[in-house]
Amino acid sequence: MSFAIAGRPTGPVPVPEGVAAATVGYRLEPVWRNELGGLAFAAFPVHGGGRRFVKWAPAGSGLDLAAEAARMAWAAPFTPVPRPVARGADAGGSWLVTEALPGESAVSPQWTHRPALAARAIGEGLRALHDALPVADCPFTWSLEDRRARIVDRAADGGLDPTGWHPDHAGLDSARALAVLADAPPVDRLVVCHGDACAPNTLIGADGRWSGHVDLGTLGVADRWADLAVATWSLDWNYGPGWGAELLAAYGVPDDPGRTRWYRLLWDLAP
Repeated sequence: MSFAIAGRPTGPVPVPEGVAAATVGYRLEPVWRNELGGLAFAAFPVHGGGRRFVKWAPAGSGLDLAAEAARMAWAAPFTPVPRPVARGADAGGSWLVTEALPGESAVSPQWTHRPALAARAIGEGLRALHDALPVADCPFTWSLEDRRARIVDRAADGGLDPTGWHPDHAGLDSARALAVLADAPPVDRLVVCHGDACAPNTLIGADGRWSGHVDLGTLGVADRWADLAVATWSLDWNYGPGWGAELLAAYGVPDDPGRTRWYRLLWDLAP
């Protein structure tokens, strides 16, 4: 899960062949590795031009970069997100090249040392995203019904493993977790959710304000608490406990412990 084993690589990272071929004339710097083996590189032009980013997903990982490219292309006219430049695939995996946005990840060192400012920027950015993207025109969904159905299917196949859940859910077994998820809270407000609103996916500019969002592979219509519950949770992982109130105040919504608990469980079992 994101709270455990995703982050900036600490050692050498071999560049996949497809990524190298798609970035001729660029110097690559690995900036992220996720729990499924996916990689992200910053690409700096050797002879001038704009910086780019490249995501790579190993074959069989389940990471769908084509779906992410479609979501980026749809969202880009409404809010600052990376615009796709090129994508491809080979036997080893798939890749997606995008334009760069201004700013740095909210978990860059300059922002992890200023958690109150970062939490406010994330909250303001998430509210701006939710307000800007048109629900009625969105062709993508991230509904609790779809996500819950995947969990039920996994449970039927014996694929739920409580030992891998977040410590917040350590007291639950599979049967109890499914029972909790069967009792969904009423929708507060439908928005086009980011789909992975963890702190690293908000960019913050030099002025301390949000400047864009990245990693949109599961963007879709859902209750806004599907994003808010995970966004506030991720502050604990990245900055330490106690910053969720700053994010919610900047977003402009009071705390909702019930929805927060429910959507965090949903995320733990079906990100």
